[in-house]
Amino acid sequence: MTGGNRRAPDARSVGNGAVPMVEIWRGDRVESLHAGHAVICDASGAVVDAWGNPDAVIYPRSAAKMIQALPLLESGAGAGLDARRLALACASHQGAAAHVDTVARWLAEMDLSEGDLRCGAHEPYDTGARDDLIRAGAQPCQLHNNCSGKHAGFLMLGQRLGGGAEYVDPDHPVQTAVRAAFEEVTGEPVPGHAIDGCSAPNFASTVTGLARAMAAFAAAGEGDARAHAMTRLRTAMASHPDMVAGEGRACTELMRAMNGRAAIKTGAEAVFVAILPAARLGMALKIVDGGTRASEAAITALLIRGGVLDPAHPAAQARLGGPVRNRRGLVTGAVRAAPGFPG
Repeated sequence: MTGGNRRAPDARSVGNGAVPMVEIWRGDRVESLHAGHAVICDASGAVVDAWGNPDAVIYPRSAAKMIQALPLLESGAGAGLDARRLALACASHQGAAAHVDTVARWLAEMDLSEGDLRCGAHEPYDTGARDDLIRAGAQPCQLHNNCSGKHAGFLMLGQRLGGGAEYVDPDHPVQTAVRAAFEEVTGEPVPGHAIDGCSAPNFASTVTGLARAMAAFAAAGEGDARAHAMTRLRTAMASHPDMVAGEGRACTELMRAMNGRAAIKTGAEAVFVAILPAARLGMALKIVDGGTRASEAAITALLIRGGVLDPAHPAAQARLGGPVRNRRGLVTGAVRAAPGFPG
């Protein structure tokens, strides 16, 4: 947290007013029940539908990466970036060769290197990349960090704005530009921030504010610099889902299943957002217990409701409605939407 003192949650705290969204069944019993908040906003920013407490204040985590990338394009710094790099700027990637090599080339073209990143190193999530490191006796580096694409974008913006090497400092020009964009597209003042896993500040918002921002992305055309930036980012994500996450990941598989009809993004601790351009709608949700399986099921339910995802598609069935099998292949249960959600 940003301060050293713990505070009791206020009336807008994450758990207040959450409603059941996802049930995990084993046999004929509900084994687990996941509650949360969800909001759908239209192009005007108005709430079309909501579940739980739409005013719950959350950290969007990586679900806000497309917002964090807005100043990169609005400033003109990223004008020459291709769609794959734009998708990577919004990504929580697997650390596969395609991700790592693209970030490395991007840094080299800026006369920068892995050491200029401030995201920290972690083992790649991609099994092949991890195994290659083990066989080579090598250690993971910051390029493998799932946020390295976002940080390459921060560095490119930093070259335009100045402010020194520590671009993750909340008072750095890069982060003040991100904060300004965040407040403008959510339509809310930032109530605070915390430091994310990649060391960048993560600005809090209500679930409604996050959905309102996604609706702005959905409704954007080719108007001013912001509209152009939003259009480029959402199109890049939907066109290159492999760069946004990776094989086996919900973002990649569900975007492929929707064939460009939506751009979606997960965030740590069970946040998920969706951008539906044809319907000009934005969606945001938070599962209060932080369960990723539940957030994937909940966004699947909302995408089906929005008419952009076929409930029979294997990517949808794998996350909602399809059978859960054990290691012998026996059906043990199912993941289902809770009664009343999404209606």
